[in-house]
This record gives sequence, C-alpha cells and structure tokens, in this order.
Amino acid sequence: MSTSFEGKVCVITGAGSGIGRALAVRLAAKGAKLAISDVDVDGLAETERLVRQFGVEVKADRLNVAEREAFLLYADDVAGYFGKVNQVYSNAGIAFTGDVEHSDFKDIERIMDVDFWGVVNGTKAFLPHLIASGDGHVINVSSLFGLIAIPGQSAYNAAKFAVRGFTEALRQEMIVAGHPVSVTCVHPGGIKTNIANNSTAGEGRDAQRLAEVFNKRLARTSAEAAAKTITDGVETKKARVLIGPDAIALDLMARVLGSAYQRLVAVGAGRLLK
Repeated sequence: MSTSFEGKVCVITGAGSGIGRALAVRLAAKGAKLAISDVDVDGLAETERLVRQFGVEVKADRLNVAEREAFLLYADDVAGYFGKVNQVYSNAGIAFTGDVEHSDFKDIERIMDVDFWGVVNGTKAFLPHLIASGDGHVINVSSLFGLIAIPGQSAYNAAKFAVRGFTEALRQEMIVAGHPVSVTCVHPGGIKTNIANNSTAGEGRDAQRLAEVFNKRLARTSAEAAAKTITDGVETKKARVLIGPDAIALDLMARVLGSAYQRLVAVGAGRLLK
C-alpha cells in the first residue's frame, strides 16, 4: 500500500542511533528515499544496513552539522544525487549538564553549535531545494526543554528554545511567502536513546549519575514510538509535535501556571537528583 512518504526524498541528520535511526527505518518501511548522516560512522553504517533491507535508495554520509560550509555542500550533493529533496529532519543533537555559574563558555558554545546552529545550517542549506520541490517539509527537533526550563540545563535550554523560536518563525514565513513548505517543531520528552549516556557535565556535576537518573526515571518512550509520533505529525502537517506523556503533561503545566512552574520544577529537580 502506498503512503504519503513513498518516493519522497527524506534527509535525516543524527541518523546513527536513537530517534534518527528509528526515523530512517520507519521512513524506509514507508518507501521513502533516504539521505542519512551522522558523525558516528559505525552507527551510521548500521542504520544504513537496516534501511537497505527495505530495498529503498539510500545515501549515507559522515556529516558534522556544526560545520556550515560542509553542510551547504552536502545539501547540494544530496539534491544532485536524488534530483530533489522533500523532507529534512534536523535531528542531530548533543547534551551537556552544568550550572551557569560553573559552565565554561566553550561548553555552552559547543551545545549551541550543534543543537541550534546545526538546525539553522540544515534549514538554510536545504530550504531552496525544499521550495523547488513543490512539496517540502522542514522538521526540526527541539525538546521538552524547549518548552520548559530546568536547572542544570541552561545551555541545552537555550539551544532548544532557540530551535523552537526559529522554527515557529520559519513556519509563519513560509505561510506569508506562499511557499509550498510545511514546518514542524518536535518536542520529545524522555526518550530511550544514548543522548544521556554520551552527555558531558560541568564542574560539580556527575555525568554518569545524571545519565543513570535519566535512563531509569525519565526515559519512558522508545525511539520507535517517537519516530511514529513524528511521522504521524508530518503526515498531518502539525506545527508542533509533543512526544511522550511527560512532554504533554509538563507543557500543560507551564501553560497553566505560567512562570510559577519554575519553582515547582526547581524543587522537583532537586529531589530527583538526591
């Protein structure tokens, strides 16, 4: 049975594991052509092996989304290879935990370079190709932490709030300009991926301890379930996609309480890490 993804050229960054890999497998199963990338070449090779089982056309490349010139060349290469680009899933991301007081500038810049500028680079690089396709879609992955702030996540919050603002403005611009490009901002809650295991931490923070807490208490949604929620949202052209009951509940809390949510989250986070 044909799907709305069949024959579409879908670009996925951060495809070497987690949500990116799950998206690649799901889209391949739906008959999409894939351009997948990651800095982890071993993980990317495994994703490529998995999606090729569906008999779809696949292009796999190592890509650091923070390297703008390389990203621009990559976009043109993908468009030339497939002849068009329909959907871009800016999913690549990294994590860092550290209080503002004790975080180094370089740690904050690293998060912004990958988690925010990586999204900007991908959007800017592919947008002309998406417009030219006549049926384009930008899917930018923010986070639950792009909806609420949490202590120890100032850099990650900054990047993910920035992704949200950038993406929501882009959606409006596409409407105003009359371009045939849909735009979706994705906000995953706790997802069972390796992002916490690969996270770094600043002074006074134990990265291993934080990863254990995240994996045991917060990561409730599988990457496969997240991928399904995302593709369902893309099919219906949703502006915002929330993934997981935690994302839904905490988004509602912030809407209802306004800035008062911050004290509740601060107290809750303090107890969780004891």
